[in-house]
Amino acid sequence: MKTFYKHTNNGILINIKVIPNSSKTMPCGIEPAGISLEPHLKIKISAPANENKANEELIKFLSKELKISKSQIKLVKGEKNKEKKILIQNLNENTLVNKFITTE
Repeated sequence: MKTFYKHTNNGILINIKVIPNSSKTMPCGIEPAGISLEPHLKIKISAPANENKANEELIKFLSKELKISKSQIKLVKGEKNKEKKILIQNLNENTLVNKFITTE
């Protein structure tokens, strides 16, 4: 079974689909593989998609939810797209799974 994340030598790479301009920043569960051929974590973001505000809000949200430093989070793909790949360094897989899979 494919998951929305995978381990790399540099950390955990997460597939995320962002929904900007939402009323509240919050996770919306795991969306199964579709056009992208990979499942992804769907997150609503209250910030608009312009001027990098949604990306900044996403990193701030992940940092708060996972209780890690923003410097551990890197946007590696999808700066101007809704579908993004985020690399998180020094994160325990159980922390990620417990935070986002068990809350669906």
